[in-house]
Amino acid sequence: MISYNPKSWLALIFHLTKSDTISILWRELVFIFIFTMGLALAEDFFFPKAVVLEKLFSIYSILGFVISLLLAFRTNTAYDRWWEGRKKWGELVNDSRNLAVKLTSLDLSLEDNHFFGRHIGNFTLCIKEHLREGTNYALLDITSEERAFLESLDHIPSGIVELMYRRLNELKKAGVISEEDLLRLDRNLNGFLDCVGACERIKNTPIPYSYSMFFKKFIFSYVITLPFAFVVNFGYWSAIIATFIFYVFVSIEILAEEIEDPFGNDDNDLPTDEMAQRIQGIVHTILDKR
Repeated sequence: MISYNPKSWLALIFHLTKSDTISILWRELVFIFIFTMGLALAEDFFFPKAVVLEKLFSIYSILGFVISLLLAFRTNTAYDRWWEGRKKWGELVNDSRNLAVKLTSLDLSLEDNHFFGRHIGNFTLCIKEHLREGTNYALLDITSEERAFLESLDHIPSGIVELMYRRLNELKKAGVISEEDLLRLDRNLNGFLDCVGACERIKNTPIPYSYSMFFKKFIFSYVITLPFAFVVNFGYWSAIIATFIFYVFVSIEILAEEIEDPFGNDDNDLPTDEMAQRIQGIVHTILDKR
């Protein structure tokens, strides 16, 4: 995720990144500009009184209003997915911190504190990779026995939570913690699983195919035929106008596509790498005090 100062207007306007839609669409923008200029030349020399084209402008004004409503809905839907993902990772930060604080109040051994500190951090690293291309065991702080157990499972994040539940049950049987203590810790561990479940729902449930295809076809049909409605009224200036409208409409769709899956490595995705490291630091700071 790109960090920036929202108050630096000029710097933001003239700053380009690889995710900027101009760098993505520049070929299409050049094509629309040349295409519209060619239509303007053809209209000027061969169809100077094209009455049909003059009537198209009012039709495209109405279609522009309709497509603006669809774009607003599309953007809001994509942003809701991005924001829900951010809220779930915020809940994960809170559950991790709360679990670590509750564990320190139990006066566990250094070995037990280290065990829980490792696996709370492992869970955050695991869920980050699980939502991308799968778990990278090289990132996890696990023993060979723990790795063998996790490799036997289909869902690694659940396996890490299971390891923590097993240790808690062992401590309960040994009389180190009470049933009340276990219930208090259970709430935060359940929060871990709720978080990964919600993030999986966001990742694995894209915008319905038929809706996505219709919207893309509608935008494409609108912007590719837009120059026909402009050349009569604006002449050669229509090349600039049509190119700008194409840039705005298609850019909104591209940005919506990028943020509707917020767990990847795109510039506008959530900074899950930084948040996972932050959780690790918080947990170790709390548990290492004991």
